[in-house]
Amino acid sequence: QVQLVESGGGLVQPGGSLRLSCTASGFSLRSFAVGWFRQAPGKGREAVSCISASDGTTHYADSVKGRFTISRDYTKNTVYLRMNSLKSEDTAVYYCNAKGIIRGHDYDYWGQGSQVTVSS
Repeated sequence: QVQLVESGGGLVQPGGSLRLSCTASGFSLRSFAVGWFRQAPGKGREAVSCISASDGTTHYADSVKGRFTISRDYTKNTVYLRMNSLKSEDTAVYYCNAKGIIRGHDYDYWGQGSQVTVSS
């Protein structure tokens, strides 16, 4: 069964940290670019960070640059999003996305989302 599962969300105070995990099953993340997106209540989905499959190049939204770090562990078939210095405006449902082209076919997988709430 092909799926992406996010975990690690929760309630944290402003200034705190969380680490989200995105674990793939049924396929290998080695051939996929992986991105983290978030959607706050009443707002559209926003790209947060991504990591390329080829050389691990990373990109971050300006709003999280210097605070969030994306990384991967292929031995665990998992991509992480380390979030430090969290702010109330980081509150959202966080989704991971894996996108790749295998033998000429496009694949695009989404996880179910993980709630992150930053509040005192």
